[in-house]
Amino acid sequence: MSGGINRIKALFLIESLSGGGAEKVLSVLLKHLDREKFDVTLCLVNDVGIYKDEVRPYVRLCSILPDPAGLSGLKFILYKLKYKLIYYWLPAKWVYSLFVPKGSDVEVAFTEGFATKLISASTSRSSKKISWLHIDLEANHWPLAEGVFKDLNEEKECYELFDRVVAVSSTVKDSFISLFSGDITVEVLHNPVDPDEIIQKSQEKSDLTWSGHKKSFRLVSVGRLVPQKGYDRLVRVCGRLLRAGFDYEVFVLGEGGQRKDLESLVRSEGLEGRVHFPGFLLNPFTIVADADLFVCPSRSEGYSTAVTEALILGVPIIATDCSGMCELLGRSYGGVITPNDESGFYQGLKGLLENEKSLSDLKAEAKMKKDCFIISALMAPIEEMLLSC
Repeated sequence: MSGGINRIKALFLIESLSGGGAEKVLSVLLKHLDREKFDVTLCLVNDVGIYKDEVRPYVRLCSILPDPAGLSGLKFILYKLKYKLIYYWLPAKWVYSLFVPKGSDVEVAFTEGFATKLISASTSRSSKKISWLHIDLEANHWPLAEGVFKDLNEEKECYELFDRVVAVSSTVKDSFISLFSGDITVEVLHNPVDPDEIIQKSQEKSDLTWSGHKKSFRLVSVGRLVPQKGYDRLVRVCGRLLRAGFDYEVFVLGEGGQRKDLESLVRSEGLEGRVHFPGFLLNPFTIVADADLFVCPSRSEGYSTAVTEALILGVPIIATDCSGMCELLGRSYGGVITPNDESGFYQGLKGLLENEKSLSDLKAEAKMKKDCFIISALMAPIEEMLLSC
C-alpha cells in the first residue's frame, strides 16, 4: 500500500471473497479507492475466495477463520471448534473483541447477515459504523431464514447501532424501510464497476465456446446456482421454447448448491446439448460479449452486477421485475423487464426470439448504456461518504 499522511483508516468486513456479486463489487471498490486518502484493512470471516489475490495489493488482508482446504486431523478439529465458537457459541461482542482488527476510523459491514451483526457489536466507540445492503430483504430475507438473528427485532436493533446504512438500489432501500419501520435512514449508492477492465477481458480467448450454429439464438446468464436466481424456471421456459420450435443455446455461468437439481431438470426437459452449466468462470465476459441476449430470471436481486456488466458489453437484457432492474433499464431501454413469474418470463423471451428487429433495437440501446457506467463517477460518492463519516 502507498504511503500518505492523515489517511482515513477503513475496515471492511465480509464473510468471504467467494464468487458472489457483493464480493465482486467489493473487489472493484477496494481496487479503486484512492490510496492517498484511505488506509484499508479487509477482514474476512472465512479465508476463502477467488478475489483474494485481486485485492491483496490494495489492502491489509486478514481473516478470522483459516481456509479449511487441506486441513486434517487435529488442525481440522480445531478449525471446526473455532467455527462453532464464532458462528454459534460466542456472543458477537466477544467475537469482535477477540478477532476483529481495531483502531479504524470507519468500520464497514459490507454484507447483510453475520458481517452486519459483528460490526454492530463493535466496542470501538470512536469509529463510525456503516452497513451495506445488497439484497431486497422483503423478497429474500436470508439472514433471518438462516438464523443469523433470532427475530426481526434483534436484526433491527443491530441496524440501529450503525451511523449509516447504504443500499445498492432504491428498491433495496424501500424494502428495508418497509421491513424495519422506524427512524433508520438509508441512502442509495450504486455498485461500482470497471468498464475498461470488463471490455478488455471480453477480448481474451476462452476455452468455452458456443456449440450451436450462428443462426441459433445465444442466451447467457451469470449467477450462483441457487433458488434466488431462478434458473429452475429458466430451464422450464427453455423446455417450452424448444417445444415451440425455437433454436437456441444457453450458457449459465456459475456454481452453487442447486447444480444437480438443475442438471436433472435439463435432462427431464430434453435440453441436453442445448442448456449448459459449465461452472464458475473468473472471466465470463468473452462468452457474455458473444451472446445475443443476457437472461436474468431471478426471483430477487439487489442491483445486478451481472446485468450491469452485460450492458457495458452492449448485450441486451431480459430480466424479471426484481430490485434494481428499473434503475438499470429505465423504461425497458436496452432490455425488457417481464413480470416476476415463469409465465411472464416465457412470454417476454418468446416475444424477443420471434422479433429480430426488436432484439436488434435493444442491442443498439444496450451499446449506448456503456457511458452510464464510469468508474470515477461511481466511486466519487462512495469516497465522499467514507470521508464524511
